[in-house]
Amino acid sequence: MCGFRPFFLATAAYGALVMLAWTAFLGAGLALPRVAGGPFVWHAHELMFGFGLAAVAGFVLTAVPEFTATPAFAPRLVLRLALLWLAARVAYWLSGSLAALAGIGAIGHLPAALLNAGFTLAVCVVVAPRLWHDRERRQLGFLWGLVAMVVAVAGFHADVLRGAYPMRWVLVALGAMMTLVVVAMSRISMRVMNDALDAERARRVPAHVLRHGEEAELALPAYRARPPRRNLAIAAIALHTAAELLLPQSPIAGWLALGVAAAVFNLQNDWHVGRALFTRWALMLYGVYWLLALGYLLSGLARLGVPLAPSAGVHLLAIGAMGLSIFAVLCIAGRTHAGYALDARPWVGGVAVLIALAALLRAAAGLPESPAVTLQVLAGMAWIVAFALAAWHLGRLFVRPREDGGKGCEEYRGAGATRA
Repeated sequence: MCGFRPFFLATAAYGALVMLAWTAFLGAGLALPRVAGGPFVWHAHELMFGFGLAAVAGFVLTAVPEFTATPAFAPRLVLRLALLWLAARVAYWLSGSLAALAGIGAIGHLPAALLNAGFTLAVCVVVAPRLWHDRERRQLGFLWGLVAMVVAVAGFHADVLRGAYPMRWVLVALGAMMTLVVVAMSRISMRVMNDALDAERARRVPAHVLRHGEEAELALPAYRARPPRRNLAIAAIALHTAAELLLPQSPIAGWLALGVAAAVFNLQNDWHVGRALFTRWALMLYGVYWLLALGYLLSGLARLGVPLAPSAGVHLLAIGAMGLSIFAVLCIAGRTHAGYALDARPWVGGVAVLIALAALLRAAAGLPESPAVTLQVLAGMAWIVAFALAAWHLGRLFVRPREDGGKGCEEYRGAGATRA
């Protein structure tokens, strides 16, 4: 019952379910749950605070003990958090119907508000002491990102309870999610990229040279996720998010979005280490940064008057950068901590392409005179297939016992593990 098991399973399955309902609404007029603000608010809330936060919870509950050299979280705690997430989903889906049935208006939303805010706060409270008391405090980026998520969830539901339109807080959550993506990708990429470089060294350098260490290191550079570039990108995202919240109609937010795009493109310079970049896992993580940078670029251009819907950039971030990074985490962290080697089968690359395609199609729906609904439905279908495949191939592993001889939540041990 490691933290990733229920939450990563929920992430993949819920990602397909939510988008299936949304695509059926767009294409066939299927009724969606009645919530304050209407169908678009339901869609945005469940993609960010249902799907997205499930992935965040699974990641931090698994990664924080590893990063801080502390014991795994107790199975009973993980189970309680998973049930709280599920209760929050049910409460939000029923919030509008409860309000109408009881005739109590916005107060009917109170259970959903308490459960959703309670879940996000509970995850933050559980991991905060370990992050704060870690001797080197190198992982505090996760804590600040989680705190921002707590503020976003609380702000969203506070707006609903007072009768205001709450979508501004979804954009705050999107900014918090992008900071978490940058922080998490820097940790994961250190291993992925250097493993790719080691494999490239082994291919290019004779075995007798490899035994001499120093000569082998000269053959190819080492990859480093450099803090200055990463911190610049995080600071730019935070500044842009604050401007969107406080100055929603100002062109300042547009210029800051262009600044974020430049900072993320600058961050990509860490990755330019040669042929090793074009291996499966390295290229997938590199693609996350491309979608992140392009998302902010389009958002900035739209705010500065280019004839483009603001939703184009937003969906490159929410579908592209968030969706692809979450899929990469499910494949890499999920499999290795479940006791399996990384999956080399073609379906993994196919799903990554589908997620990127979904983001590009949805962004294209924001172009002038485009067949918007058709493109949105096609984007939804690509996403549904992608996460249905992820749920099938990965979900089965998340409910199985380990087969590599390892214990608990430790990483894949190599010998004896299967590539199922």
